[in-house]
Amino acid sequence: MTRTFARSLSRKKIMSNDGKLVGVLKNLRVDFDSGQVLDLIIHPDQSFVTDGYALEDGNLLVVPFEAVKDIKDYIVVDRYLARR
Repeated sequence: MTRTFARSLSRKKIMSNDGKLVGVLKNLRVDFDSGQVLDLIIHPDQSFVTDGYALEDGNLLVVPFEAVKDIKDYIVVDRYLARR
């Protein structure tokens, strides 16, 4: 995966690898010791069914960074790897 500045990810839409809109990126969880991105914190779209996904702070969906497959116009995540 190519390098991307965090500021370019602000409010980027998240799509699943099967073309469904998951939501909008709200924040990142980072390990500052290693610099590794751990999780994406997503505000889920109203049409996205969050059953089987980890929820945090009421309505924020947390997706492990390993589920990210591509970052271009959208952040594409593998919806099966995103489940916890």
